[in-house]
Amino acid sequence: MRKYPVRCPVTAYLSVVDGHWKPIIIWYLKEEPLRFKNLLDLLPDISTKVLTEQLKELEQDGIISRAVFNEIPPRVTYTLTSFGATLLPVIEVAREWGLKYLKANRQLLHPDSAWHAKLSRQR
Repeated sequence: MRKYPVRCPVTAYLSVVDGHWKPIIIWYLKEEPLRFKNLLDLLPDISTKVLTEQLKELEQDGIISRAVFNEIPPRVTYTLTSFGATLLPVIEVAREWGLKYLKANRQLLHPDSAWHAKLSRQR
């Protein structure tokens, strides 16, 4: 779903990676293919409906691929495409900025976040 017209390179980027979840989904897919349930487990605050929508949009944009295996029960995995992997350096820069920001603003972290311990180890 395109929310705004693409008029420059930045809005082209945003038209693909807009929203809260897409960069996180891409980040988790960088290492290995994941099943829908794996992604739900990694993203405890996302609803099934929203994850389904985000995965469909990323697939339509060529960022991820969806593989359906002819098994019972059915198995589907999601993989980052080589084109999708070109977004990883951009997400890495955003991640590094976010890490610096969180170090200065720890109170923003959700109480259940594993980053509380990670930030304590990085002092």
